[in-house]
Amino acid sequence: MERISQMDFALFSHVPWPEGTDPKQVYHDITEEFILGEELGFKSAWMAEHHFTRYGLGAAPNVLASNIVAKTSSIRIGSAVFVSPLHLPARLAEEIATLDVLSGGRIDVGFGRGAAQSEYNVANVPVEESQQRFQESITMIEGLWSNKNYTFEGKHYKITNANIVPQPVQSPHPPIYIAATRTQATQEFVAGSGHPLLVGVVLDTKDALALCHTLVDLAKTKGQNMSMGQIPFFRYFHVAETEEQARTDSKPALDWNLDMIQWRRTFDTGSEVWEKMEDFRNTRTELPPSYDYLAENRAFIGNPDQIIAKIQMLKAEGIETFGCNFSFGGMPQDKVLKSMRLFAKEVMPAFR
Repeated sequence: MERISQMDFALFSHVPWPEGTDPKQVYHDITEEFILGEELGFKSAWMAEHHFTRYGLGAAPNVLASNIVAKTSSIRIGSAVFVSPLHLPARLAEEIATLDVLSGGRIDVGFGRGAAQSEYNVANVPVEESQQRFQESITMIEGLWSNKNYTFEGKHYKITNANIVPQPVQSPHPPIYIAATRTQATQEFVAGSGHPLLVGVVLDTKDALALCHTLVDLAKTKGQNMSMGQIPFFRYFHVAETEEQARTDSKPALDWNLDMIQWRRTFDTGSEVWEKMEDFRNTRTELPPSYDYLAENRAFIGNPDQIIAKIQMLKAEGIETFGCNFSFGGMPQDKVLKSMRLFAKEVMPAFR
């Protein structure tokens, strides 16, 4: 096998909870996935925060992370992302710092505004305040980690002469990454923050790469030095022995994901938790993007040689951390673990 330049690999999950699955089993499976990831040589593993929905059981990401931290020893554990406007910043800063101590300095921190208006509405946080709360909360959290007797006075958050305990192990604090997509104010904030962009699975690969280049250039205009190699880049992911098998394995799970994203957007408040997806599928008046579209544009799905070529394309653009979302949409656990092992055996060596 031809060796290509090195790439770090990560895991990611939104911890999906399809109908008929048990939350305890979902948590067991994501823990098993991340433990195996450490054994296989993945550098980091990331989880999303979501509330009030089957789309993801990451309602208490630090609790879930603490369980995984206790059962691993070297893999880094990340948030992709904390929806910071839904938190009390000082409390979130303390919880993350505690995790950093418990893990021996293995925590990565991603922040974002989130993608679902209903999560804000149910939590009684005005969506129109989300941008300002987002920026203030990140500023305060970083300030608490970096300063003694820290004082901050914003429109939504205030704190006076605060010294959080414990302090993080990593100095000056755990690495911070900030998610952005199309909102100009968010892009401006990320570019000026001094922290790298984080790319989730929301944008098509072509658009996500364009966003990376845009923010790297924008950061330079703000006196910051963001590089493509600092940006974690996540995709829906499945590798199998053949392309046909990879597509067959992944279609039900990716279809569930697409349908759930569409369904969630129909709720201003409340959610789909006690409803049946089949009823929604039978009554909706328009379809989401097709499996074929996402498999081509937002996912890396194929045989090992195809996957190597796709990752090499990212590497040629400057990306140096690629995150695999193996466990999307209720993908059966045996298929998740089999795909991970095949990836480690057939794909990883090309980048070592």
